[in-house]
Amino acid sequence: MMKVKNVKPLPFPVYFWAVGAVAAGGLANSVYLAFSHYRVHTDIMYTSFCAVSQAINCDTVSQSPYSILLGVPVPVWGIFGYLVFLGLVFFAGTRQAGKTRVWPVLFFIALGFCGYSVYLAYISKYYIRAYCIMCITGYGINLALLYFVWIVRRRFPEKGIFRGVYKDIAFLWALRKKVFWVFSPLLLVVVWALLFFPNYWGFELPPVSAEISTGVTEDGSAWIGAQDPELVITEYTDYMCFHCKKMHAYLRQIVEKNPDKIRLVHKHFPMDHGFGNPIVDSPYHEGAGKLAIAAAYAQYEGRFWEMNDRLYDIPRGVKSIDIKKLAEETGVNLQRLSVAPQIKKLRYKVKRDMTEAIELGIRGTPAYVIDGEVFQGQIPVEAIKKILE
Repeated sequence: MMKVKNVKPLPFPVYFWAVGAVAAGGLANSVYLAFSHYRVHTDIMYTSFCAVSQAINCDTVSQSPYSILLGVPVPVWGIFGYLVFLGLVFFAGTRQAGKTRVWPVLFFIALGFCGYSVYLAYISKYYIRAYCIMCITGYGINLALLYFVWIVRRRFPEKGIFRGVYKDIAFLWALRKKVFWVFSPLLLVVVWALLFFPNYWGFELPPVSAEISTGVTEDGSAWIGAQDPELVITEYTDYMCFHCKKMHAYLRQIVEKNPDKIRLVHKHFPMDHGFGNPIVDSPYHEGAGKLAIAAAYAQYEGRFWEMNDRLYDIPRGVKSIDIKKLAEETGVNLQRLSVAPQIKKLRYKVKRDMTEAIELGIRGTPAYVIDGEVFQGQIPVEAIKKILE
């Protein structure tokens, strides 16, 4: 029978710095994700490098309500988590730690990181239906942390991991003054984040004002802005499309500042396979067609912009909408709103907009038409700069 040789451990600093390097990589990854999350929500021209398809799209993940936890972006929580981990690694490298202290605590923290990674992966697959390359990188980093901490425990063994946790707590308590100075600034930042983190992901649409004109075009599309415009911007949007909301908020602000120069015309283009959009070949933005119908009905009652603004405020991924509350908030008739999806005239209006968009070569939302030229996704500054000047 072949005898198994004992594995001779490498010097402790090799393992120590390996764990520190991987944790630092996780911190850097979280910093990038936090930066990208901010840019996605505040910069109309920003698109992350990994927004490569419908299924592989970091921006789609950042736009989902699951990217926020307790009023703070998830990657910011990642920054806090890795800083705590690195702080504990610092104490694990002290002479008093003796190569065994703090590693049991680090093992359970790394295990928690991996568990949360599994949860986020599940959310991405079954709810967001898109994956973020940098998030997947983070999952790999968490798994690597768990593996390396486990290796340290194997190379410098100590009986009983739960007993080890108890010893770790006693060890840290003995160094409580140093622990306080290392972690108290981070604790203050966490408390500040929970209480005062700016809600930059919430877009505020300018209120519908009597001072800004509204009306209906000859083909029956709602408009807001100038009665005699120097520039007409026609938007084709989907109420479940994050970029549609972001760009719409931007355009409404421009209209508000230039009410005598610019007119914004709204047309529907729900990316809803169930509503018959021919360019969508699988379930996507399910229910967007019904939201467009609700807006079309509100236009019939002269409350299109009230309904438009309320529909954009509905969180992405919501499974049901309180029609009664929607009617109360927009001032439309509840009974008629509830049967609006069955009204052929309204369905025809939305599908006519969709057909028109496809004939223009539009293959996604948002899309815009200015002076006969089609722009998909964004509007170049040059297209409206002359008017704004």
